[in-house]
Amino acid sequence: MRLLLAGYFGCGNLGDDAILLGFVRGIEGRGHTVQVLTGSVEGLMRSYGLTGIYRKDPAAISRSIQECDALVFPGGSIFQDVTSTRSVAYYAKIVADAKKAGKKVLLLGQGVGPLTTFLGKRWSANAFGSADAVTVRDPASVSALQSIGVKKPTSVAADMAWLLPSPSLPEDSKVFGAAGARSVGISARPYGKDKNKLVIEVFSELARTLTRGGFIPTFVEMDHAEDGPLIQKIANAVGGKVPDMRNISSPVQIQQRMARMEGVIAMRLHAGILAATVGVPAFMISYDPKVTAFANAIGQPSPPSMQGLTAQRIYDGFVATIKDRERASQALVKRRDELAKQAQVNIDVLESTLAG
Repeated sequence: MRLLLAGYFGCGNLGDDAILLGFVRGIEGRGHTVQVLTGSVEGLMRSYGLTGIYRKDPAAISRSIQECDALVFPGGSIFQDVTSTRSVAYYAKIVADAKKAGKKVLLLGQGVGPLTTFLGKRWSANAFGSADAVTVRDPASVSALQSIGVKKPTSVAADMAWLLPSPSLPEDSKVFGAAGARSVGISARPYGKDKNKLVIEVFSELARTLTRGGFIPTFVEMDHAEDGPLIQKIANAVGGKVPDMRNISSPVQIQQRMARMEGVIAMRLHAGILAATVGVPAFMISYDPKVTAFANAIGQPSPPSMQGLTAQRIYDGFVATIKDRERASQALVKRRDELAKQAQVNIDVLESTLAG
């Protein structure tokens, strides 16, 4: 089958690209071909070897819809209107165009909401209501769909990124460190309406606290456009350059580097997921219900919210998380395997829908 994949892919966000690669891995050997709506056709081919259609070329998208057998949304938080209704409007129109062309539409592994505007709710309800199959990645997304009047049967699966395999690592791969200090990955993201003042204050102090505690704080850029400038501002607040992982081209490279870390402290959902796929404990900080849902899924108590959070509280929570690192890692690997099976539900729904 010829599948056209829609989502926020090839746009500099490694979390969304992890979803894409997990889905592609999940359908390997099933006889499907894929084209991907992307922010960079060249970058998608260079990084992942996948054929892309520029996501802002309406004529090319229209042709691709006509030529495909099914339009598939492999996941992400694309049906939300926190910043604006543009994302919902864009994807809802693609769904409508595909249905008008007589194509099957599958919305898989979706993280739905928040939806707060009349138009955001209406367009999302239309898209999900007209889909041939729907799965979501957490119970909160089921509730979000029900709240906007979607009555379609919906399965709860797991994020497609769980289908990413553990990458190959050198035999001597150990926790990276220097002079007895162990590396800790930090994934911060923009937050709040005060131009990131809180994030910069908290994470710059966290970097100092970790250093005093014998760790090497290493900032991870998960979204090139958003996280890169923020990391630079945190570095300036610390008083110079901080160790970082920037301009990474693939989620697999993030996995490989995280595999050598003592642990990860993350605001971004997929920084936590990628750490978990390589058995590295992640202490999550919640800015969105999806992060809380993930933390609960891996056995972490409800994570602290950014609002009113201090660096010391993050540090204490992280230290508690890695207190018995080996045991925590083993429990995480077991949970990872369970979540990969849940993510496989998406692929099973895809196959049964396409065969129907």
